[in-house]
Amino acid sequence: MSNRKMMGDLVRQAQVLQDRMAKLQEEIAKKTVEASSGGGMVTVRVSGKQALLSMTIDPEVIRSGDVEMLQDLIVAAVNEGLRKSQELMTSEMKEMTGGFQIPGLFQ
Repeated sequence: MSNRKMMGDLVRQAQVLQDRMAKLQEEIAKKTVEASSGGGMVTVRVSGKQALLSMTIDPEVIRSGDVEMLQDLIVAAVNEGLRKSQELMTSEMKEMTGGFQIPGLFQ
């Protein structure tokens, strides 16, 4: 096989992989994860694109008047949601690449 043909094959394979990755990223963006803190006092939904979509706060937390606790619960829930979203992305990408890790790609 000539070098030119090998390069052409590599370029085609790279394009196929790039197209598959773009499609997978679109699919992941449509998925959501849910996380909560304080035993469900604060619950968030995060997209596969790691955007905060919604947040639910138990009215009891607000009635308590403990602003510092509420802030901590929000931060904890959002961080857990983002972590789960990143895990989703990593898991889906590993599945697509057959476990082959591409440096700098969702690790």
